[in-house]
Amino acid sequence: MTEGSNLPNISAVIVDDEELARHLVREYLSAHPEIEIVGECANGFEAVKVVTELKPDLLFLDIQMPKLNGFEVLDLLEKNFAVIFVTAYDEYALKAFDVHAVDYLLKPFSKARFDEALLRAKERIGGNQSPGLSKLAAEAHPKTKPIGRVLIREGSKVHVIPVEKVDYVEAQDDYFAVKAEGKKLLKQGTLSALEQELDPKRFPRIHRSYILNIDRLSKIELYAKDSRVAILTDGTRLQVSRAGYAKLKGLLDL
Repeated sequence: MTEGSNLPNISAVIVDDEELARHLVREYLSAHPEIEIVGECANGFEAVKVVTELKPDLLFLDIQMPKLNGFEVLDLLEKNFAVIFVTAYDEYALKAFDVHAVDYLLKPFSKARFDEALLRAKERIGGNQSPGLSKLAAEAHPKTKPIGRVLIREGSKVHVIPVEKVDYVEAQDDYFAVKAEGKKLLKQGTLSALEQELDPKRFPRIHRSYILNIDRLSKIELYAKDSRVAILTDGTRLQVSRAGYAKLKGLLDL
């Protein structure tokens, strides 16, 4: 039990590519026996695997890391838990607080500042008020330019798909399927949210169910009155709505 509270022990994972930074968090946590460090990770891929398997209550998360950044890590995780950002960069702080992240520790930080963040995390965990990670990732991720890759998790495995490899994306209930290099991979989320992250000139939404990589388009055929179909270079046929056809006309000068 925690100091005089009704909180059980809290499991935590530390994610930072710098050993010294992880060491400092460990050192500060040593004064809090109610916090059990169940894992440490030096990059985003490790973090996805460890967090998926261990399901911690609290995550200390760096933002700028090799391979996957902190927001991409969150995007691949499904469980709700408290997140404290630990970073040397201040440009993401406002967005993090906008979506009620527990706290944002800007390196270098004092033990007093760390303890303050930890107290907030305990209160959040005790009240079961952790924000959904999908919302955190979507709102806090910088949107200054279109994404260059799509990340999809299967168990503890992460697929990194460069957008130029994508043929099309198809809506499937609460998921969307990414077709790339002859395979289809499912990811939880909406087509509308993904549409906002892709370059609309390269990836127009041609139908309520489809986003197309325009480089894969071979031709457009009329198959019924006011109904059209996009035929891809591999022969795949996708429905095209009126609005979708208008987008294609504008992009291709049809």
